[in-house]
Amino acid sequence: MFTEAQLYSPVTRSGDGDVTVHLSDEHPGVHDSDYRARRNAIAALALDYAPGKPVPQIGYTDEEQQVWRIASAELSRKHHTYACAEVLDAAARLALPKDHIPQLDEVSAALVPLSGFRYAPAAGLVPLRQFFGSFADRTFHSTQYIRHHSAPLYTPEPDAIHEIIGHANQIASPRFAAIYEAVGAAVGRLETDTALKFLANVFWFSMEFGVVREDDEVRCYGAGLLSSYGEIEEFREADLRPLDVAAMGTAVYDITHYQPILYCAESVGEIEDVIGGFFATMDDDTPDRLRHSSAAGAQ
Repeated sequence: MFTEAQLYSPVTRSGDGDVTVHLSDEHPGVHDSDYRARRNAIAALALDYAPGKPVPQIGYTDEEQQVWRIASAELSRKHHTYACAEVLDAAARLALPKDHIPQLDEVSAALVPLSGFRYAPAAGLVPLRQFFGSFADRTFHSTQYIRHHSAPLYTPEPDAIHEIIGHANQIASPRFAAIYEAVGAAVGRLETDTALKFLANVFWFSMEFGVVREDDEVRCYGAGLLSSYGEIEEFREADLRPLDVAAMGTAVYDITHYQPILYCAESVGEIEDVIGGFFATMDDDTPDRLRHSSAAGAQ
């Protein structure tokens, strides 16, 4: 189990078929019995989904819709200040609703004409090989629950706001969608967990927390930054380093705090060349080759 899994609340199903989402003691909704029952019900719908079946439709409550409206409005303002032009242009074309939570098939209907991606429901954590591997078919597994209403601008785990406002606005760019597809193709070539972990790390520091220089400013393109009301204000204070796949793939980082080190591209073209090129050619031996090359270069 990789460290990214700690971001998700585990989901279990009992022998009687009851589904339980196990929230951490620090979760804003842990003592809210109605919220916990709601999470269990939404997770059960996702667990019962199978490809080819209709995507579960969630009857979101007024309270949940209000959380979306608050987060959507606030993040939209942040994007215009901090997001890169490639993301802003893609988001304008995607035109996610700000007044209601879109159903996953609504997201898919808007995404497919732009980049060919569609969304599939997930109860919580999807095994990394399945999650990343599905990108080869231009499928993105997404949760459908919404963060607790007491903290509309904070979540300790990826919810629909992160999956949709963060990732869908990014995947709506054909240039970024092509990188996602290359990730999926790479997973199909990998056999070792070591290589898969290396790939996941590079994805973390690029498509989740990537930044890029644009018009003499540093702007973000990573979905984790695009969906974080707090961290999107702070990323320019990080230790910004040039793209270095060997370093990105082996970095030790804490997923529960703002990232102190980020890797900054000089252009979207460099992201495509360096990050996209890495995923396009990666195999099980790539991490060792990069480590040896990096060590030799340091001598």
